[in-house]
Amino acid sequence: MTKPTPTLTPAYRDLHRLMSLMTGDEKHGPAATSTLDALWVLYDRVLRVTPETVDAPDRDRFLLSKGHGPMAYYAVLAAHGFFGEELLAGFGSYDSPLGHHPDRLLVPGAEIGSGSLGHGLPLAVGTALGLRAQGLTGPRVWVLTGDAELDEGSNHEAIAYAGPAGLDQLHTVVIDNASASYGRPGGIADRFATAGWSVASADGRDHEALYDAFTAPHPGQPRAVVARVAAKT
Repeated sequence: MTKPTPTLTPAYRDLHRLMSLMTGDEKHGPAATSTLDALWVLYDRVLRVTPETVDAPDRDRFLLSKGHGPMAYYAVLAAHGFFGEELLAGFGSYDSPLGHHPDRLLVPGAEIGSGSLGHGLPLAVGTALGLRAQGLTGPRVWVLTGDAELDEGSNHEAIAYAGPAGLDQLHTVVIDNASASYGRPGGIADRFATAGWSVASADGRDHEALYDAFTAPHPGQPRAVVARVAAKT
């Protein structure tokens, strides 16, 4: 594994250049670009994790459930020094650690292997419960899902459990690009609110709106932020 390369202060304007280094088939480009702004705000301003603290017990945990489009995730990790940008050009190749789905054993900073739909939110619930059981109340757990991914039944079980359990260390970001096959009465935010979550909706391209939604207090409740983006992915 290539060691992290020292970088200058990361900048959002670098992300499109970094993403352009990843070529080849099966890029799921729109699925990646729909997550770009939410990922940037999280890693740049919200998450308490760095390349030096990826194994620290008190770090924040970020789980990319929407793992079938990891290009933006890899670009953001590279921009923040989790690995050298020279790895990006090998994206998806046989001997590259950067696969079409992230592998937690190969990608520095990745908490889970993901890409199969519906697993990230249940894993995040389990992570929050594990932290609670260890008495680790400081670390926060973040998971990013897609709106279509919420069609999977395992997500509804996780949503229904986390609210009454009061998992206030748990945060879910839903990228809503109107790609779900099934409608939800009242919309996505209402689905979470009905289950006892603190909820907010924000423009998925507006960094200040995302930051405000991500950082609003929600004592005693898990938090869900629905980030609306225009493109269908």
